[in-house]
Amino acid sequence: QVQLVASGGGVVQSGGSLRLSCAASGSIFSINACGWYRQAPGKEREFVATITRGGTTDYADSVKGRFTISRDNAKKTVYLQMNSLKPEDTAVYYCNARSAPPFPTSDYWGQGTQVTVSS
Repeated sequence: QVQLVASGGGVVQSGGSLRLSCAASGSIFSINACGWYRQAPGKEREFVATITRGGTTDYADSVKGRFTISRDNAKKTVYLQMNSLKPEDTAVYYCNARSAPPFPTSDYWGQGTQVTVSS
């Protein structure tokens, strides 16, 4: 089992910045990739960014050039630096960890942290 605790959300004006953190504990040796997803009111949860065990990153087109995902292995924490925020970035942000073979494939989710961008 993997436990994830997300933090760092808040209210920011358009054009501002926030950094989200996701602290992992438990069977983190089984994690193959970590990422961030978000869900706006009335919409489905959508992919934001991911970073693999090997360090490969990927981003949704809507955040490329503005958001950066990174990790600190010593702190067992993944970060999402969000710059040039827009009102359409307003959502609950969830961190995700995915385990893969040779371990059982599973998805783990943090509790979500609210990001509100005012215009």
